[in-house]
Amino acid sequence: MTLEKDKSSDRSPAYSTHGGRLPLHVQVSELLAREIQAGIIPDGERLAPERQMAAQMGIAVGTLRKALADLTEKGLLERVQGSGNYARNTKEARTIYGFFHLELIEGGGLPTAEILSVDRMVKPDDLPDFGISREGFRIKRLRRLNGIDAALEEIWLDGSRADSVRTEDLRDSLYVFYRKKLNLWIFQATDSVSVAPVPEWQPDNFASQPSGSNAHWGYIERMSYDQKNVSAEYSRTWFDPKTTRFVARWN
Repeated sequence: MTLEKDKSSDRSPAYSTHGGRLPLHVQVSELLAREIQAGIIPDGERLAPERQMAAQMGIAVGTLRKALADLTEKGLLERVQGSGNYARNTKEARTIYGFFHLELIEGGGLPTAEILSVDRMVKPDDLPDFGISREGFRIKRLRRLNGIDAALEEIWLDGSRADSVRTEDLRDSLYVFYRKKLNLWIFQATDSVSVAPVPEWQPDNFASQPSGSNAHWGYIERMSYDQKNVSAEYSRTWFDPKTTRFVARWN
């Protein structure tokens, strides 16, 4: 999937479904959910009429209606007969990217991922203790928000969780793959946020290039726990502060 700016709209991206990733209506639903929760679409705002909104986003009306139905089910939209659709900022709503706390500087942004490599190996000494296996699957990814370069990810899944993990298994949402294929549900995570040098494996053409010996990006270390409160995954993420911010919201 690629995200491109829709020339007919100030902010709404056009969509395509190349690559077999999340269904288009789910992508639209997740994008709107992130915009509602970020306040880009204010709580209580009435959305544009459905046909107008679909045209602005470059999608079919039927696709938009499926996305709006999904938002309604999550409690992020109130559909009033004869009046319209109204945003409801319910931060507890369970969305696919509910654990993803990176946003564009202006807020929101639909996450997408590009897999660089997937390798099974012995866990290096610099990783914290997690899981029960001496080995882990190391997944390196580039993350974008609305097609804008945002972050580098190095994810370690405990080796006891799967016999193999293939690049083609991994879509935009890693946690969906965990649930559907591994029966692994990430129920909670602990994030530690700081700054750190960008890793050497940053592609030359991805995001802004740090300069100088003291150049740092935002840095997130995460330990994730399954439905039995057992550590299953450790990850580290470097995010470009020129395009991206870390946001955690509480009521």
